[in-house]
Amino acid sequence: MQRMTALFSAALLATGLLAGTAQAQQAEEPAQDPMATQQAPAQDFSDQQLQQFADASQEIAVISQEYTQRLQEAEDETAQQEVRAEANDRMIEVVEDSGLDVDTFNAIGQSIQQDPEMMQRVQEMANQS
Repeated sequence: MQRMTALFSAALLATGLLAGTAQAQQAEEPAQDPMATQQAPAQDFSDQQLQQFADASQEIAVISQEYTQRLQEAEDETAQQEVRAEANDRMIEVVEDSGLDVDTFNAIGQSIQQDPEMMQRVQEMANQS
């Protein structure tokens, strides 16, 4: 479940969609290790990886919107869990089809949250696609 939340969060932040909502959700969620998020070392990602991230993020944003609506229409917790699992599977597939693994995708998502210049580069790559 945590893996899906990170994937949703990274995708939404990467595409600039619902950034305020995602940040509000993060503020409500307790961090597992507060020092890890505050002192995460900046990682160097290749332009190819950033482009793959940008491309996958755009597809994930569409999936996220589709499944958010389906989630709201779900009748009970069991139906919601099924929708979340299906959304998660589709998002993982998109990430892996882009040439990245989920951990790298999430690491880039976390890095761009902390690095406005990297965020700008990814947004420019997404706009050129």
